[in-house]
Order: sequence, then C-alpha cells, then structure tokens
Amino acid sequence: MPSDDGERVAADNDRRGADTSDDGEQRGAARLLREDSAFRSLFVARTVSFLGDSLSLVALMLHVAQTAGQAIAVSLLLLVGDLAPALLSPFTGALSDRFDRKRVMIACEVLQGALLAAIALSLPPLPLLLVLVGVRAVAGQVFLPASRAAVATLVPARDQATANSVLGLATNGGEAAGPLVAAALFPLVGVAGVLLVDAATFLLSAALLATLPRLPPSSTPGTGGATVAGDATLTGDAKAGLALIWRTPALRIVALGFCAVVAFNGIDDVALVVLASDTFDAGDSAVGVLLAAVGIGLFAGYALLARSAHRWSMVTLLVTGFAVSSVGNLLTGLAWAVAAAFTLQTVRGLGIAAMDVATNTLLPRLVPATMLGRVFGNLYGAIGLAAGVSYLAGGLLLDATSAPATFAIAGAGGTVATVVVAVALPRAMRRGGDGQP
Repeated sequence: MPSDDGERVAADNDRRGADTSDDGEQRGAARLLREDSAFRSLFVARTVSFLGDSLSLVALMLHVAQTAGQAIAVSLLLLVGDLAPALLSPFTGALSDRFDRKRVMIACEVLQGALLAAIALSLPPLPLLLVLVGVRAVAGQVFLPASRAAVATLVPARDQATANSVLGLATNGGEAAGPLVAAALFPLVGVAGVLLVDAATFLLSAALLATLPRLPPSSTPGTGGATVAGDATLTGDAKAGLALIWRTPALRIVALGFCAVVAFNGIDDVALVVLASDTFDAGDSAVGVLLAAVGIGLFAGYALLARSAHRWSMVTLLVTGFAVSSVGNLLTGLAWAVAAAFTLQTVRGLGIAAMDVATNTLLPRLVPATMLGRVFGNLYGAIGLAAGVSYLAGGLLLDATSAPATFAIAGAGGTVATVVVAVALPRAMRRGGDGQP
C-alpha cells in the first residue's frame, strides 16, 4: 500500500497509464505525426520555437560582446537567461496547473515574441536588456512545464515514449540548426533582423498552438475532474508541488538522482575545452569537434528512441541513461586522443537522450494531472540549479587538478548516484503499487 494520499494518487495514475498503454496498437513516430493532428501542431510549434530560441541566443551574445566589450557581460546574459527562471520554477510550474495549458502556452509565446520585438527595435543598453531577457526567460520557464504536461493530455499513454522522443529529436535539431541559420542571416539582416525573425517564430508557434483543443489541468483521464485553479494562492500551489515531490518516494528518487547526475557531469563542456587544448594540445577545430559530439549523440539517441522507446521500461531506460552519461565522462578521463574522447562523448549523448525521454514519460504515470506542471517545473528548475553548481564546483576542480582528473571524478560521482537510483527506484515503484513502470 502507498504510504500517503500523494502516493496513492501516483500509483492510480501509473496503473491507468499502464492499462491505457495496452489498449490499441502502439504507433511509430511517422504514424503518430500523421494521424494525431493535435500532437503534430505541438511538435511543429515546439520545433519552430526552439529554432528561434537558438537564433536569438547567438544574436544577443554577439550584440552584447560587441557593445559591452567584456566577457562578464556575456556571462551575465547567460546567467539571467538560465539561473533566474530556475529559481522561480516552483511558481512558474504552478501557473501551468492553475489555468488551461493551451492558453498558458499561447500567452507565453506571444509575450516572448513581443519582448524580442521590443529588444530588436530598440537594442537597449545592457541593464535594460538584461531585464527584458530575464522576463522573456521566465515566460519560457512557464511554457516549458505546460508543454511537457500537454503531451500527457494529448497523446495516449501507449504512445508517450515515442512522442517525447520525437519532440526531443525536433527540439535538439532546432537548437543545432539555429546557430547555422543565424550565421546565414547576420550578413543579410544584422542582429536586429535575426531577433525579429525569432519574434516571428514565437508568433507562428502561438498560431499553431491555437489549433489545439482545450488543455485544462484536469483533462488527463484518472484525475477525477479535480482542478486546482482558484483553490489556493500561487504560493500555496508552489509549496504543494514541492511537497508532492518530497513525500512521494519514486518522485523524490528521480529528482534527486537526476540532479546528482547533472551536478557531477555538467562541467563536461568546460572540461572538454581544456582537454582538447591542454591535454591533447590540439587546435580550435578539435575543441569544436569535441563540443559537437554530445549534440550528435543526442540527435542519434532521440532518433533511435523514436523507433524503440515504447519497448523499454521507463525505469530501466532512465537508469541506463544515467549510467551511460556518467560512465562516458569517467572513460573520457582515460581517453588518449581526440578521436577517443569524441566517440565517448557521442555515446554520452545517447545516454542524455534516454534520461530525457524516460523522465518525461515516467512522470505522468506518477503524478496526478493537476500537479504535473509543478512537478515538471520543479524538476527542470532544480536540474538548472544543479548545472550551475556543476559549473562552479567543476571549474574549481578543473583549476586544481586537470581535465582528465575532472572527467574521472565527475563520471565516478555520477556512476555512484546511478547505482543508488538503480537500487532505490524499483523498490519505491513496487511500494507505490505500480507493477509496470
């Protein structure tokens, strides 16, 4: 028996998800996109939005570097875009649980488009630019849990692993293509023009999202029609979301395990630069090749999972992803050449894709629909903070030791965290009453 009400609801949701997954034939990626017009609209909207995001990031970094002339200014831009939304994640996730998620997503896209248009037309001084970028990033943080929760509403449980893989493939592809598209546009339209193109992508995304059906938080089957809108203050909703994660053993293990793996391994991008330039004494091209490796692995991982994710237990896929990501860094510390490090980091990308798909598919089976936005918001906000911790602590470790030692220590720590999750999570799932994780 589950030990409290939160666990009973989570167990009920997972059993319903498992029952639904056996009802009907599982669809492949192409068939899912062809037959499900609502998911297709969400897929295209997410792809366009992520492509635009990567366009504007390149443009803003270039603008700040040229106008401020200091590396710290670029660092502040990145910090405002990443850290501030992560700190507000309990509240941003709660917003997507209080209102129709379709309307939340549309409002966020329109707001982001308007803010980018304002930045493009004024190119304000750095202090005001950081404020506008911070507000835009918070709107994006509200959009993220709403869009992840929308998949659980729009797509039958049997197809959710495939849907999350397809979305990962599209968004990763958009992020990878963005800098290339920006490079092609800069000579034609300049920084302001690239930012206006991004603003247009947000408006196009909003138009696509407008074709979706209503997505109230209670619309996932099995929630009893309950809704949280108006039942508590936003602060109360945020606290309830944090409390649910902490008191539900399976959720707590997933969250702590994911954050631990990221906290150990998040330093890899910085360490790769040092590994290529100092340890291997290679040139700038080698740095670029190593930094591209994980992205290539991610793309390949999502492509593979789009075909096969439905065959996996999500618990097994999650633990496998943790293990591949961590052991990949551990072995990178032993790499003897750029080619070996490239291969290992590419394999790491496969693991990161598995982590993402497994988490996004598993959580709707553990969380009542009325709380799903908060759980997604809190989890990914905490992961962002864990990455920040990794940058700081890993940077100090890198200065005190070497790139190979940093990779070895980071990978070993992530591997220990993986073993803990591998032992504890199946037990927690069984105690919670879900026989088919």
